[in-house]
Amino acid sequence: MSKEDNRFTARASRYARVGTNVGAVAARYAGQRMLGIEQDRNKSARDLALALGGLKGPIMKVAQLLSTIPEALPKEYARELAQLQSQAPPMGPAFVRRRMNAELGRDWQRRYQSFEPASAASASLGQVHRAVHPDGRRLACKLQYPDMQSAVEADLNQLKLVFQLHARMDPGIDTKEIFAEISSRLREELDYDLEARHTRLYASIFTDEPLIRVPEVIPELSTGRLLTMTWLDGEPLLDFKQGSLEDRNRIARAMFRAWWYPFSHHGVIHGDPHLGNYTVFLEDGRPAGINLLDYGCIRTFSPRFVQGVVNLYQGLLAGDRDRIVAAYEEWGFSGLSDELIEGLTVWAGFIYGPLLDDRERTIADATTPGEYGRREMMHVRRVLKEKGPVTVPREFVFMDRAAIGLGGVFLHLDAKLNWYQLFNDTIEDFNLDVVAARQQSAFAASDVPLPV
Repeated sequence: MSKEDNRFTARASRYARVGTNVGAVAARYAGQRMLGIEQDRNKSARDLALALGGLKGPIMKVAQLLSTIPEALPKEYARELAQLQSQAPPMGPAFVRRRMNAELGRDWQRRYQSFEPASAASASLGQVHRAVHPDGRRLACKLQYPDMQSAVEADLNQLKLVFQLHARMDPGIDTKEIFAEISSRLREELDYDLEARHTRLYASIFTDEPLIRVPEVIPELSTGRLLTMTWLDGEPLLDFKQGSLEDRNRIARAMFRAWWYPFSHHGVIHGDPHLGNYTVFLEDGRPAGINLLDYGCIRTFSPRFVQGVVNLYQGLLAGDRDRIVAAYEEWGFSGLSDELIEGLTVWAGFIYGPLLDDRERTIADATTPGEYGRREMMHVRRVLKEKGPVTVPREFVFMDRAAIGLGGVFLHLDAKLNWYQLFNDTIEDFNLDVVAARQQSAFAASDVPLPV
């Protein structure tokens, strides 16, 4: 039996053990409820986190995502899960050699001028190695961990158990569409060929944009589980937290454009605005823009959904309830009562708030970063618990996650900008047919499938 077989056996054993532990938590909760025993949600949350604590793979990314959606999980569960690690242990040199043999053949080292066996960075699904192309270009080689397809499917099974447990707690949200959306995106993240196409799509979108750099994919050194790109020099975004307001604003402007421009013009978003997915490039020692580094979690939308987002914004701006409700329906919400409409509008007002305010301001404005969104989240939780459940459309999941994550970046930077002006410049002359035409052209050129 090879070391990799051993690794797979150990992984399978670990997931089986964790699945048993999660099932035990669910069974204990169900038994207590059936017997009328009062539930201690904090203890149940700690038990669940302990059951999942052996996993350092995709489910941790999922836990962080769910913490941004009101009532997707009980707040106690979201808090405990968000504290778990999101990174898998890195592969050692022996595993790296075996993986590279499998992807590029036994002579793979001859295809690089040099290749560093120690990883430069690691994430939930793979790790990045520095290398040099025979022509001298510096490269980033993203190599997927072994057995990740099994890991993802096992994690999704655990997530299903968590949702089943939550369903017994009088939830405010029906999670079946959330589960379907997360499952699709996680499975897509395993496909590095698709990620390469998404990278080329973003490169075409930002060809003439000086604030944003996208790596170039090296197709002859890439496979479905190995993605080789040009290396982009940059500094961690958080290194600039104490920089001048001018520098912080320039970075925030680039981040805003990197997210909202592709959405409003091509119906596509970068669905994982994690701080590690961006670096800041310098010119003359000053921040000049950002490098967009990771395209594993890209979400595409129909032009009609983009229209719904614009309509919701304009309805909120005008205080037009009918237009707001029509926008929710365009998003895919249905059967909403007046109370649920009110709750969703509180949340929409929080997400859109800085974009509705025509003045220079920070994202949090008068509130402290730690309190940002807390009041709105608690209000929406209460409405959903009392008047739900509501079925959240699939498209909402990563739209909400990305918007919250982007706001978190602006909070870290403490940027002060006219977000209203930035957004209105982005959607100026918005036209559904034009977006559809742009999307078809750009997606066809990059060989990216159109949204269904």
